[in-house]
Amino acid sequence: MNIYIGNLNYRVREDDLKRTLEEFGEVDSVRLIKDRDTGRSKGFAFAEVPDDEEARNMISELNETEYQGRQMIVKEALPKR
Repeated sequence: MNIYIGNLNYRVREDDLKRTLEEFGEVDSVRLIKDRDTGRSKGFAFAEVPDDEEARNMISELNETEYQGRQMIVKEALPKR
C-alpha cells in the first residue's frame, strides 16, 4: 500500500521518517517530495508498505500525531488521475 504523509516539518529527512514508520511494520521505501527548483522539502512524503494490514495500522497509529513539532496527516495515497 502507498501511504501519504503530510504536514511534515521541512527539516524532516527520509531516513528519520522511515525509522519512525518502521516502528509499526516493514517499509520498502520513503520518498520525500522536494521542489525541483530549490531542492527544499514540500512538507509531504510517500511511503511504500508491502503489507496492507501493517499499512492500515501505521495510518491509524500515526495520523494526527505530532512529529518534529507538527501534527502529521497519514492516510492511504490515492492514485494519480
